[in-house]
Amino acid sequence: MDWERIRKKLEGILNAPIQLTYIQEVAAPEDLHKSFVSEHIVWFPLYPLKDGSIAAFTVDEGMITVSERSLTELTIRAFKEHVAVTEITDEETKAGHLGQWIVEHLHSNQLQTDLPDALAAMNTLYVSKIPLLLYADDTEQRPDAYGELKRLLEAFFDDELILIPLLDKEWLILASETLLQNGTEETKEEGPEETLEEALTSLASGLYEMVASEWVPECHLSVHYPMIPAKSLLATVADLRETVVLGRKYNVGNTIHLAWMLRLERLLNGLTENNKTQFMEQVLKGIDKVLDAETLATLETFFLLDCNVSETAKKLYIHRNTLLYRLDKFKGETGLDVRNFSQAVLVKISLLLYKVTKRK
Repeated sequence: MDWERIRKKLEGILNAPIQLTYIQEVAAPEDLHKSFVSEHIVWFPLYPLKDGSIAAFTVDEGMITVSERSLTELTIRAFKEHVAVTEITDEETKAGHLGQWIVEHLHSNQLQTDLPDALAAMNTLYVSKIPLLLYADDTEQRPDAYGELKRLLEAFFDDELILIPLLDKEWLILASETLLQNGTEETKEEGPEETLEEALTSLASGLYEMVASEWVPECHLSVHYPMIPAKSLLATVADLRETVVLGRKYNVGNTIHLAWMLRLERLLNGLTENNKTQFMEQVLKGIDKVLDAETLATLETFFLLDCNVSETAKKLYIHRNTLLYRLDKFKGETGLDVRNFSQAVLVKISLLLYKVTKRK
């Protein structure tokens, strides 16, 4: 059962914040259909977990009336009678609780907080994982979004994984690090060994293609270096989120965002808007007249291919001399030769800033 979806519906009905948590130290009644009050908090037991604790909804006693409390009990009971609580539900509820904990601490910028006891008992959080962040449109309307995505991911990875729902449309995936080891062994037989970044990029590309074709066409994906969730989960998710934001901001059209490819963008993003505009105007005066669609595409491809003239011409399907003409024309209009390293750096930075200062 999708308890997170039920929690949101109850919040809308009661117009009060409801938390999904676990009863451990609080003594719950034997009847799990009855709510109870402890320290001015109303607890609505849901179902027992294997570790002896009990999943429950909680709401501040002052935010709910006696009649609303009774109606909430009846609503929860009706849900439980129509859907059997299985081990999958237990797993999904724990994932939802972990996601809620992550979101709350990221919102308050508490990135060094230890896992709560209920989550610290999850042994899988102490094993190195590959973290991926998926932002998928239209998933909040799916009644079993968690189950659908989990089944797809298990089929794709063919290995253990942890799926954690964060905000609407946002999913954290913790995949086994053995996926990289398998990829490395296959690569050794075929050719040169992949770098860690290449292996992660390949994994993210394959996952994105699967999700876009089998689940949600409109989505974005970021991947991070392997880490141990119990030690650096919050900081890693914060980095993944920032990577998606930077990728969508500076590399419009890209759907896979890699932190190691956005280091310059991360640095520039810390500048004030005035500093961005001032730098761009000093380097490329009259840029609006210079950067037509053809020139912009030429420069971006040139930088993408490490300023290699032959490869850029091939990529753009133009003659080498045509490319040189375009670069010479740009030099004549701006005074900057992108075949010169220091000047190419200035132009590269200016192009990134140009995209976000909305001067087109």
